[in-house]
Amino acid sequence: MAGRPYPNPPLWGEEIPVEIANLGRSYDQIDSTTTGVYRRSVILMDTLVSFTVVGTTVRSAQAVQRAVEWFQTVERCASRFDPSSEVMQLTGRVGVPVEVSPLLFEMVRFACEVARRSSGAFDPTIGQRQEQRGFNRNYRTGRIVRTSLPTNSQVSYRDVRVDLTRRTITLQKPLILDLGAVAKGLAIDLAARELAAFDSYAIDAGGDLFLHGRNPDGQPWRIGIRHPRQPSELLDTVQVVDEAVCTSGDYERVANGYPDEHHLLDPRTGKPVEGVASVTVIGPTAMLADALSTAAFVLGPKRGIALLEREQAAGMIATSSLQRYETRSFGRYRL
Repeated sequence: MAGRPYPNPPLWGEEIPVEIANLGRSYDQIDSTTTGVYRRSVILMDTLVSFTVVGTTVRSAQAVQRAVEWFQTVERCASRFDPSSEVMQLTGRVGVPVEVSPLLFEMVRFACEVARRSSGAFDPTIGQRQEQRGFNRNYRTGRIVRTSLPTNSQVSYRDVRVDLTRRTITLQKPLILDLGAVAKGLAIDLAARELAAFDSYAIDAGGDLFLHGRNPDGQPWRIGIRHPRQPSELLDTVQVVDEAVCTSGDYERVANGYPDEHHLLDPRTGKPVEGVASVTVIGPTAMLADALSTAAFVLGPKRGIALLEREQAAGMIATSSLQRYETRSFGRYRL
């Protein structure tokens, strides 16, 4: 990759504590009836997360439970919908270097690096703008989150200082970090580590996936890319082994009170991106693919494809008029 490499994968061994939060059995759906296949689906991070392990053993359920716990841990650390989360605790400590957990440090460091490489098209400091536009409801409690901050403050990723030596983060202005575009990808990657001992598995977190080995039929995993305007149709189909596939689309979430506006904002204008319907990125980790799909969505077809080429990721961008742009490497994944 160009410049300083992204972590691949962003893992640190065992020093990150896993504090298990029981979401309750009402969230779980376990289906292990298919011979040789273990499946479990759980509502996590405001989406349905499904795990499929091929060649099931007694260890499958235990490994998937550990994978679920990583999602819970990342969510507790990085959710801007929970005032007690570690990332929201930073909001009240402006100008002070804060030593944070390895998990949060890596997410913020990574997000700021993607912001730098995309010239601000990706920017984790858009939290307040998202909150003001109605993306501020905790999906589990229904609670509306309203953070008291100056409303006229112009902020960007440049207002976040990441000290690699001291492992601290300093917010130089009052702001809210929105790590949604990296947190889910990181959770997928950490979950994949827990399943690494199995020959084949798939993790699907609301359409963001990591796939290893082969599907239950013994074939490479086939992924249908949703058509952004016809929900019952596919825009394309790709075949993936040992890589992540992440898609950002203007159909995913609609702002409360703004029914015609989606959640993907251009950080430089604070307004929803126009002209792009969806972006799909294939990469070595979900954290990278998720962040790059968001950045490319904001940049638009030509500059977005240029970013993906520069970072050696495969991708496809569909415009609002359904014109398609692809990286040179995307074709090798197509069936």
